[in-house]
Amino acid sequence: MLVKTFGSAVYGVEAITITVEVNVTEGLHTFVVGLADNAVKESIQRIESAIKSNGYYMPRTKVIVNLAPAGIRKTGSAFDLPIAIGVLAASEQMPEPELLKEYMIVGELGLDGSIMPIKGALPIAIQARKKGFKGLIVPKDNGTEAAMVNHLKVYALGHIREVIGFFANPSSAKPVCVDTRSDFYSTPPSELDFSDVKGQESIKRAMEISAAGGHNLILVGPPGAGKTMLAQRLPTILPPLSLQEALETTKIHSVAGKLPVNTRLLSQRPFRSPHHTISGSALVGGGSIPQPGEISLAHNGVLFLDELPEFSRGTLEVMRQPMEDRRVTISRAKISVEFPSSFLLLASMNPCPCGYFNHPERECLCPPGAVAKYLNKISGPLLDRIDLHVEVVPVPYAQMAEQRRGDSSKVIRERVVGAREIQRKRYEEAGSIYCNAQIGSRLLRQFCKIDSAGEELMRKAMEKLRLSARAHDHILKVGRTIADLAGSEHIKPLHIAEAIQYRSLDREAWAG
Repeated sequence: MLVKTFGSAVYGVEAITITVEVNVTEGLHTFVVGLADNAVKESIQRIESAIKSNGYYMPRTKVIVNLAPAGIRKTGSAFDLPIAIGVLAASEQMPEPELLKEYMIVGELGLDGSIMPIKGALPIAIQARKKGFKGLIVPKDNGTEAAMVNHLKVYALGHIREVIGFFANPSSAKPVCVDTRSDFYSTPPSELDFSDVKGQESIKRAMEISAAGGHNLILVGPPGAGKTMLAQRLPTILPPLSLQEALETTKIHSVAGKLPVNTRLLSQRPFRSPHHTISGSALVGGGSIPQPGEISLAHNGVLFLDELPEFSRGTLEVMRQPMEDRRVTISRAKISVEFPSSFLLLASMNPCPCGYFNHPERECLCPPGAVAKYLNKISGPLLDRIDLHVEVVPVPYAQMAEQRRGDSSKVIRERVVGAREIQRKRYEEAGSIYCNAQIGSRLLRQFCKIDSAGEELMRKAMEKLRLSARAHDHILKVGRTIADLAGSEHIKPLHIAEAIQYRSLDREAWAG
């Protein structure tokens, strides 16, 4: 008897529908065809054990399992449950096989028939709704995640007996209900706040500009100056995620298997801080079946690279194109997938190997040329893509002892949101652009015009600091953001002057 069930496979951040055809006929042996990898072929052993453990039998005749479309490689253990249900239906051990065509089924089976969680439940649920399935059956631990998709009945079941019982009597299980909007807007505030940071007003100003315009930022300073403390608080002043951004971010984390059990929609911007020993593949994504890397997990959030020169140069270089394109394409012999990677890069580093170059009180112990050599660990093209270069100096004790608190993250965020709203209206006809850092050459000429005084200031800075054409454009973009924060329609020389000061750590000026 031939029976069809429906599962799903995830490629990139999207899912596709897989038809699982099971035919029990005369002959011997079990065959799994349709370009299945070892994890799928091994499922037959798990399926047989799960079926027998629950009082059913595995057919001793010929069983052919076909996963269509056959030209796409199938990987992972999410096909265990649809194959098992197909085997039971094809061997006439289940009633009502006609119901199978109305539901998509995914899940990994334990030897006792328990259903284990899978990766990518959210994009699978989106695909099930798109293809018009009446419902989706997922592991119990994935129920909340999949139920975030509206207009789709999601049944979270924990054992194969429950799935068999469901198809015998669909009213035996109730769909999972999640109020996505209510959960999204009831997120508790972050425990981190900029008011906790004493002093460092100039650094806070630079981070406010970074958040307001989506500009990449590097902090250079000695150990203990507060670089990491400041970096961890940057997400608290970024504009809140929109519902669409939250769904997109959650989908990426779902595909990567980074969502905790019963997690609902991610409502806070991600903050990813990989260790400097990370490989290029882990940073940008990779694998035989490509998985998202850290730059994609930081999508719509912040990627913090602490001690930037300690990262492998080759690892850092692979970020250059994704930083420009805001997406990364990973190609393999039989597959090519694309992951979004629109992140704000925040980096920190010591100014030299000993860490005390330009320190106001401690002497640098590095030999001549060590500062330039240390900075040269970061390539010029990568450093050129970082809009704001800021020097962090230690906070004097007098400022640390002050009782006065600076602006809170809430106050700074309100200014950032105001500037972003100006940019949203300005670029609403430009498509997917939503902040100044993303504009190209055409929009730059249109919206970042400066007067003759500003042009003269820019000319002197270009000559003195030997800046590149890309750095010139970055200064204009930063100047545009500073003007937006000030509520100014035009970029004034004062705004250009402040933007130029954030390029003062370019290699010629910094290393002498």
